[in-house]
Amino acid sequence: MSTAGQALPELASVPWRAPTDAAWLRRWERIWQAWTLLYTVPFAAAAVGMLWLDPITAPVALVVGAHAWIIPELYAARGATVARPRGPRHERAESVAQGLLGDLLGSRERQLQRSTGLAQERGELGVWLVGEAGALLVTPGGRRVHGFCVAVPEAELPPSDRIAHLLLALRVDEEGFATVANHTFAGAPWRVRRRLPAPLRPALDEGQCAARSLLSPSR
Repeated sequence: MSTAGQALPELASVPWRAPTDAAWLRRWERIWQAWTLLYTVPFAAAAVGMLWLDPITAPVALVVGAHAWIIPELYAARGATVARPRGPRHERAESVAQGLLGDLLGSRERQLQRSTGLAQERGELGVWLVGEAGALLVTPGGRRVHGFCVAVPEAELPPSDRIAHLLLALRVDEEGFATVANHTFAGAPWRVRRRLPAPLRPALDEGQCAARSLLSPSR
C-alpha cells in the first residue's frame, strides 16, 4: 500500500515520536489494558467490599462501582470520536468530492464509504477505517482497534475531500501516517462500537471481518 522510499513531510514536525509499527501497537495494547484494569479493579473491589461490610452503604457502593464502568466507556468514546463526522458539510461541493473519492476506492469500499462515511483501506498494520478527522485501525485478527486523530490542514474542504486527503497520506506512508497522528485509544472493538453512531457501526463490522482474514502476527 505504501509507496516505497517515500515518507510524509509531516514527520519532521514530530521527531521525538517513535515509529508506529506493529510492535508499537502491540505494546500500547498492553499498556491500555493495564490502565483499564488499574482504574476499574480498585473501584469494583471497593464497591463489593462496602456491600460486604455493611449493606446500608449500597447507594455509595453503586456510585463507586459505576466508575468501574464509566472510565473505560470514556476512553472508548474518545476513540470513537475520530470516526464521527465533523466540520462544514459543503453540500454543493460534496457531490463532486464524493465522486473523486470514489475513484480512489474499489466498488465494495466505495459503497461502504457512501453508506457509513468511512473509507476502508487494508494496510500492513491492519484494516483502516478513514474518516474526516482521523481513522480507526483494526489490527490483524480483528481483536483490537486503535483510534488515531489527524487534523486536515484545509479544514474548509468538503467531507469527502478531507477523507481523500487522509487516505492518500495513508497510502504514501502508513507507518508515517500513524506516527504523525495522535493515538487516542486501544482496546476491544465492541467498546468502540457502542460509542459509534449507528450508521457508522457497519464499517467497523466490515473492518473486523476484513482484519480476521489477515495473517495475524505472532505475539
